[in-house]
Amino acid sequence: MPKYLISASYSAEGLKGLQRDKASGRRTAVTAAVEGVGGKVECLYYALGEDDAYVIVDLPDNVSAAALGIRGGAHPHHGADDR
Repeated sequence: MPKYLISASYSAEGLKGLQRDKASGRRTAVTAAVEGVGGKVECLYYALGEDDAYVIVDLPDNVSAAALGIRGGAHPHHGADDR
């Protein structure tokens, strides 16, 4: 399967969830979303700066990657990337 690098940033609401659920809750949510499109999380790194996390995933194809991006961008805990 092809590998994809995903950069993510939390909205203000997402940061509240991170404080409440801790990092393991966020990792579980990311893993469920990736597995939901037929993929697998290779690794997840938290970051400081413009992006809050980087995730390397194996996904079946570009369609799955796009579906994951649309799903994640529509989630209230993730901010849309205006870059």
